[in-house]
Amino acid sequence: MATRLVYVVFILPIVLSIAFGSAVMADVLQSSDRELNMWRIGSTNTMSHDKSIKIIGLEKQYLVSTPIEIQVKIDDTFFDCGDLYVTIYSEKNTVITQSGFFKQCFAENNTLLPVDDEFSETIDTPGQYMLVVKMNDQNQKSSITANEKFTIK
Repeated sequence: MATRLVYVVFILPIVLSIAFGSAVMADVLQSSDRELNMWRIGSTNTMSHDKSIKIIGLEKQYLVSTPIEIQVKIDDTFFDCGDLYVTIYSEKNTVITQSGFFKQCFAENNTLLPVDDEFSETIDTPGQYMLVVKMNDQNQKSSITANEKFTIK
């Protein structure tokens, strides 16, 4: 009688939890649109510069109220369509402005981004800023980024 109680109270829950966990993990791994990334190394907020994405037209210095106008060139055909984000950060890593340009398909015409649109922002406060461009692929699984600093006087 005591051995049955031990099996029901201790052993059966362990066996059932392993079986249920295995079934859930098998279902997750069989879904093609899911990605299991358990080994994240480093911070996701780090700024990096990829050689396949370039910021074009950014000056090192601007006067107050002068529009900042840039374009982006991407040399990686993996990112021939996707979403482009342009963000300007202050010295304190505060977001000053962010623009999103969605469904940017440019490889056919080999054009600069944003396609059929323009990025133009004006900053009225002197200081040092960082402009970050990020291009996500169509599936939102991969991205490339570039950043450059500039000053407003």
